[in-house]
Amino acid sequence: MFFKLMLDTLRVWAKEYQVDGFRFDLMSFSFKDNLLEIKKALHEIDPTIYLYGEGWNFGEVANNVLGVNATQANMAGTGIGTFSDRGRDAIRGGGPFDSQQSLVANQGFINGLWYDNNGSSAATLQQLLDTGDLVKLALAGTLRDYSLVDRNGNLVTGAQLNYGGQPAGYTLNPPDVINYISAHDNQTLFDNNQYKIPMATTMADRVRVNNLGVALVGLAQGIPFFHAGDDILRSKSFDKNSYNSGDWFNKLDLTYQTNNFAVGFPQAGDNQGDYSTMDPFLLNPALKPGFTSIYSAHLYFENILRIRKSSPLFRLQTGDEVKQRVKFYNVGPGQQPALIVMAISDKVGRKLDPNAKSIVVLFNVDKITKTISLPDYAGIPLELHPILRNSLADLVVRQSQYNAPNGTFTIPPRTTAVFLER
Repeated sequence: MFFKLMLDTLRVWAKEYQVDGFRFDLMSFSFKDNLLEIKKALHEIDPTIYLYGEGWNFGEVANNVLGVNATQANMAGTGIGTFSDRGRDAIRGGGPFDSQQSLVANQGFINGLWYDNNGSSAATLQQLLDTGDLVKLALAGTLRDYSLVDRNGNLVTGAQLNYGGQPAGYTLNPPDVINYISAHDNQTLFDNNQYKIPMATTMADRVRVNNLGVALVGLAQGIPFFHAGDDILRSKSFDKNSYNSGDWFNKLDLTYQTNNFAVGFPQAGDNQGDYSTMDPFLLNPALKPGFTSIYSAHLYFENILRIRKSSPLFRLQTGDEVKQRVKFYNVGPGQQPALIVMAISDKVGRKLDPNAKSIVVLFNVDKITKTISLPDYAGIPLELHPILRNSLADLVVRQSQYNAPNGTFTIPPRTTAVFLER
């Protein structure tokens, strides 16, 4: 009867109110068959309606103990999306249940893991390279059968990469996955980064770290999900569970004057145990961004959305397309750490992009400039994406260079560069 209530209500919302998408909290506590019946009924009203939710495999539904539940792995191939904790934790660092000093120590790919130690982390180069493999998989839609060369030099599938003892890859097609690094639960992207970035880091570089997170989500295969305020450095003053914290901690300043950082200790509840960890950050005025920082982050976010929309190569719809078209360079044991090089080809299969034969995206999360040569591109002319070339939000990216005769790229620190082969 509860399923009937769900189905009847969803039909009303879709038919009478033209709601074109639905997100299910703790979706895994429903059964897969229920979600498929919901999808069928709603697509009879509007075939473009998209369904997604939390597919966590835990608690009383773990490992299908009650039946085939709507968990991440079970929903593969259904076109119903599930949030990916794999990419989330790899990119931003740590996990949703971190507390006290682990909030600082557990750095992620964008905020310093190994290459910019904050004094609390004991991370090794191996951890960074393992994390980089998970980030690559996220960029490839978290496909379970996508093949890539791991940090040891082995050709493995997404399902063979490890995420906390589980297969990291679990999807069949890109629409099966929701890529995100920030949501209403836990700290905002800005707050999470403040914990992990070394204290002396400039605000300009803190904005660049935020931009790297936005770019990794925005340019990945799958469905990008952004928390309200990811684009304006939104802070809740470290509140990790703000559903009942009111406007004081949940404020969104759309005039870009403030991001709401350091407005006080968040409510005790889930936060009190972390007060001593928060204190030195909240008391540091250098961590509170002003208009220029906030507005530039907003403009950068718009740039990433425009780049994603500029080519269907960023929005592949099937696992086969991803496997045919997406390739990673700078892999294996000899790779340059903290640098991901992704190429997406339009030279195989049907032509998708009338304006580009291929796209090369380089994510340099390090503090130093990176130079890398790709023999596959030697002699092929490429140009920096015009949206980046003309960007007012990121003047540093214009320093990115490409030497066509030997296929060599030079990318500034903490920069995402997108190159087009016309």
